[in-house]
Amino acid sequence: MTPIPEHPRTRRAALLVGASALLGACSAGDADDDRAAAPTTRAGGPPRPSPSATERRPAEIPGLGPATRRTVGAGTRQVLVVTGDAENSNHARAVLYRRDPARGWRPESPVWPARNGHRGWTGHHVQGDLRTPIGTFTLTDAGGRLPDPGTELPYHRDPIYRVGGLNFEDEPKAGAFDHVVAIDYNRVPGRTPSDWTRPLGASRGGGIWVHIGHGGGTEGCVALSRPAMKTLLRALRPADAPLIVMGPAGYLAR
Repeated sequence: MTPIPEHPRTRRAALLVGASALLGACSAGDADDDRAAAPTTRAGGPPRPSPSATERRPAEIPGLGPATRRTVGAGTRQVLVVTGDAENSNHARAVLYRRDPARGWRPESPVWPARNGHRGWTGHHVQGDLRTPIGTFTLTDAGGRLPDPGTELPYHRDPIYRVGGLNFEDEPKAGAFDHVVAIDYNRVPGRTPSDWTRPLGASRGGGIWVHIGHGGGTEGCVALSRPAMKTLLRALRPADAPLIVMGPAGYLAR
């Protein structure tokens, strides 16, 4: 059979198709080369920071909800948090926190076992109810029967802090006031813990302190072990405007 001569236009079209295919293949090869040349992270190399890590907020105090956090002013850099097991429980735990300018609130102490009022907690403390007042209060003054263990708070040593008798679980209370920190509930800050001035009136109670534990619930104070009490006194700094935030866990989480 005699071959049919190829038309010039047909030949040009075939050449164009072949050129296009060749260009497409070259382009694909370039892309593959680009991908191969792209830098990769070597195993064990430094990880790229994630947005969550670079935008992380300063830490808040665990267990404190928005309403409770608002009671802690911007000028405060130390907070003793005392968290009760329940409204009618006299068992609690205490942790001292310090505010770091960059990282937020960090624990400055271990978790200390604590005791509170024999009958638990109250939002309206009255004299003799055997409950610890709920709320946020300043810590400005310290004292005790024994010498100052090295606190920066004003310290008032006096035999008046001698105490005797038994607690509600028939354990001796001797030595409970060897060291105390006054909680500024119904008292005048800047005076000794033993000052009995009551701005809210005598019926609203007073003399609410952090003191050394005697093994049972208190008459309204917060009690810590003797070693924890000394550590707390040595850690508190007036320049940090220390506060105590205390109450049952459910209240603090508001």
